[in-house]
Amino acid sequence: MPYTPDKPPLARSSDQLRARIPGWGVDLDPKDRPSVPRERFDPEHTGAHWQFPERQPERQPRERSIEHKFLTPVFGTSCPPRGLSGVMRRYAYRTYSEGRAAHWLLLLAADRVDTAESTLRSLVTRRPDNPVTETGVRSEFSHHGLASRTRGRRADRVHHPLDPIVVAAPWLLAGGLVYAGVRRITRHRRG
Repeated sequence: MPYTPDKPPLARSSDQLRARIPGWGVDLDPKDRPSVPRERFDPEHTGAHWQFPERQPERQPRERSIEHKFLTPVFGTSCPPRGLSGVMRRYAYRTYSEGRAAHWLLLLAADRVDTAESTLRSLVTRRPDNPVTETGVRSEFSHHGLASRTRGRRADRVHHPLDPIVVAAPWLLAGGLVYAGVRRITRHRRG
């Protein structure tokens, strides 16, 4: 049982593990273990003042790995899943084990979708994001940006030509879509 001060039981006996895994249990003999003089298993000295920790209240459903029986006693709530990215995250946790690449690839894709959602959400507010000041472009001119990129041995020098594309492409694409939409609406009203 996880999250208790008790030592968890082995899934298989030592003899079964030794027969299946070469070299398993080589440190079971105290003479072969350098930490034995200091090592003690004393549940009273763990510092835990509980048998099972108090559970944090779950105000809204949280994603949980299918490997675990229940949600951990304490979990993060600073960035709850929402929108399409939240649906993708819930699907990744509900469908795939954490040992599968599909789980992590879906979470990576959900991060990218969340970035796009945040950008779109910012465009419909009264104070949209300002890519010039928030990406540090102005500091490139005031704090020796070009010199710091060309001198020395920087590991990220290879992808410097891609930086303007990665930063500007979403904004140019969003601007192009808005322009095309406005143009289509104005043509439709005229004709």
